[in-house]
Amino acid sequence: MTQPSAEQDATALAPFVRTVARGPGRGRHLTREEAAQAMRLILDGTAAPEAAGALLMVMRYRGEDAAEIAGFADALASGPEWRNAAPDLDWPSYAAGRTRGLPWFLLAAKLVAGAGHRVALHGWNAHRHEIRDALPALGIKTVETGEALGRALDAHSIAYVPLEAWSPGGYRLIRLREAFGLRSCVNTVLRVANPFGASAQVEGVFHPPYRGLQADAGALMGQRNVLILKGAGGEFERNPSKEIELFGLLDGEAVDLTAQALRDETRRLADPGGQPEDLLRLWRGESDDHFATALVTGTAALALLALGAAPGLARAEALAEALWQARDRAALPGAQAA
Repeated sequence: MTQPSAEQDATALAPFVRTVARGPGRGRHLTREEAAQAMRLILDGTAAPEAAGALLMVMRYRGEDAAEIAGFADALASGPEWRNAAPDLDWPSYAAGRTRGLPWFLLAAKLVAGAGHRVALHGWNAHRHEIRDALPALGIKTVETGEALGRALDAHSIAYVPLEAWSPGGYRLIRLREAFGLRSCVNTVLRVANPFGASAQVEGVFHPPYRGLQADAGALMGQRNVLILKGAGGEFERNPSKEIELFGLLDGEAVDLTAQALRDETRRLADPGGQPEDLLRLWRGESDDHFATALVTGTAALALLALGAAPGLARAEALAEALWQARDRAALPGAQAA
C-alpha cells in the first residue's frame, strides 16, 4: 500500500481504530475531521499498512458513514494543477466486478461532450480491461497530468484520467481488495471525490443503499449537482428496460425521482456476446441495436440533467435523442485502426 518509511508509526492509527472498533454502545463513526486526519496518515506513509487495513475493515463491518466518506475524500483532494482543467462534469468509473457488459456509458459521455460540455472520466476497474481498451477507438484520450487534461478538454471536451495518475495513494488503497478479498469504503470515496472540481457529477452504485450515502456525502462536501443510480456493475449506466430510481442533488436540492423504462424489451446489461467493435458500429450507425441506443441516450439524458442542460427529465431525454440523431458519426479518431 505504502512504501516502508523510517517515519512509519505502528500506533498512528490506534486512536481512530479504537474509536470505531469499541463494543456496542461505545464505538462510533469518525467525524469528518478525524477521517481526513486518518486518511492523511495513511497516504503519507506514517501509518503502518496493517493498521490501515484494520481501520478500513472495521469501518466496513460497522457500515459506511457520510461524514467519514467526505473526510476521506477531503484527504484525497487533488491540487490546483488538476482543478485548473475546469471540467463541467465529473464521471467516475470504478466498477470492480465481473457482472457487466460492454461500456456503453462511454458513448453517452462522448455524446454529452459533443454538445460542448467538458467531461472528465476517471477510474480503475478490477477484472475489466474493456473500458480503457475502448478509449482510443472512441477518440477519448487518456491523460496523466492536469495540464494534459486541460488541453484534452479544450480540444475534444472529453478525456479519461487513470486513478494511478491523479491519486497514486488512492490506487494503492483500492488495490488492497486483492489482499482483503473484500472492497472497502475507498471504492465509495473515489466515486464522490470529484477530484478535478467539476460543477456537476454522475455516480453509479452497485448496492442500492449507497445511493443515499453518496448523496449525503456530496451534500456535506458542498456539491450542488449530482445524480446517482444503481448501474451495471456499479457504473453510471441506465438500463432502458427498467424503471430507475435517481438520488442526489440538483441546484443543491435533494433529488429522489424515478426515471421510467424507455423500452419494453427485457435484457440484462451484462448479457454475454458483445464485442468492443459493437461500440463503434453503434456510433457509426452500422448497428440497429435499439436497446443499446436507448441505453446510450437514456444515460446521456441523466448526465445532461445533472449539468442543468435541460429543465426536467423529459426535456433532457428529448435533448439526448436530438444529440444522438445529430452526432458526428465520423468523430472517432481511432476508428480507422479498430
